[in-house]
Amino acid sequence: MWYLYTRPLLITVQLLTVYSLPSGAFTWATLPPGLGEVLIHTHTHTHTHTHTHIYIYIYIYIYIYIYIYMHNINRIIYTIMLRLLYKQPSVLNGRKDVITVTPWLAPVVWEETFDTTLIDAIYKTQNITVATTVFAPGKYVWFLKDFLESAERHYMQGYHVHYYIFTDQPEAVPMVTLGANRSLTTLKIPSSNHWQEITLHRMEKLQKLIKTQLTNEVDYMFSLNVDTKFSGHWGAETLGDIVAVIHPGYYSRPYNEFPYERRPESQAYIPQGMGDYYYGGAVFGGRVEEVHRLVKTCLMQLELDKANSIEAAWHEESHLNKYFLYNKPTKILSPEYQWQELKFKINDIKIIRVSQVTPNLTEMNPDFLSDSM
Repeated sequence: MWYLYTRPLLITVQLLTVYSLPSGAFTWATLPPGLGEVLIHTHTHTHTHTHTHIYIYIYIYIYIYIYIYMHNINRIIYTIMLRLLYKQPSVLNGRKDVITVTPWLAPVVWEETFDTTLIDAIYKTQNITVATTVFAPGKYVWFLKDFLESAERHYMQGYHVHYYIFTDQPEAVPMVTLGANRSLTTLKIPSSNHWQEITLHRMEKLQKLIKTQLTNEVDYMFSLNVDTKFSGHWGAETLGDIVAVIHPGYYSRPYNEFPYERRPESQAYIPQGMGDYYYGGAVFGGRVEEVHRLVKTCLMQLELDKANSIEAAWHEESHLNKYFLYNKPTKILSPEYQWQELKFKINDIKIIRVSQVTPNLTEMNPDFLSDSM
């Protein structure tokens, strides 16, 4: 296939070649932009014109072959993998027990709705980096070990991942062995005993981190709750412009039963008779610029609520639901990505990828529950 692309280059160089080169001479022929130059050697016999052309073809043939091979080796490998492993998709067969696309045409990610081989073939050639932010204030540092160790087994394997751990106890962050192309940065935050303050701090710190670092360093980001544990594959199928997760407690209920903020005094207010899905606050993410827009909006609403002495029913989760009602997610993760450890698995859920962890009180400081955290 590559020969078809190189043929115009051969003709171009031939037309630019000087035909009066002496026998045994060397000269350089300039190739089109990006391909550099190629050395041409004339034949030592007297019939210089014919032999010169032969040598030009040989040198350029080898040069371009090496160039294309070296710059497309990843694509060649993935093309072979796809031909061997990638199954033809069907427009007739698929999940019929759940919705897989929203009315605004955003995909809803469930098991059996994507092909991991194909997804990786698309994204791994892009050399992307995913920032993952986690807040672990107070006794929540207890969850970090399970979070990080399970993430290293299941989360974004084969991709560049940078964890950002926000905590008021940097010395308590556990030492966890990270894989290749994985890094961790610990960032200190002030201590607090009130949820509204904690939520404000979270949005403030996220906004600052995005503005000062992430915009120029990463492609995508996720903000995840620390009291979660990975138990199944979480990969590039979750990437999108702006990503939300459906809460496992409400995905089968009508919106009049959703715990939206119903008080008009709050900036998170959603009137009765309105709503799409109820989104969980444990996961949100997407492209950095889109997450920045979300964080700025939620922070502004939280500050207005605080100034008016009102606290939304479910804190930032309420504000996230307000944001996603008017700024539709471009991709939605099914409850597989935010299950609850004490919740029974049902037929709709074919795999649990992430679950909220219940603290093991025998291993924790007994005053954990006394914290308003």
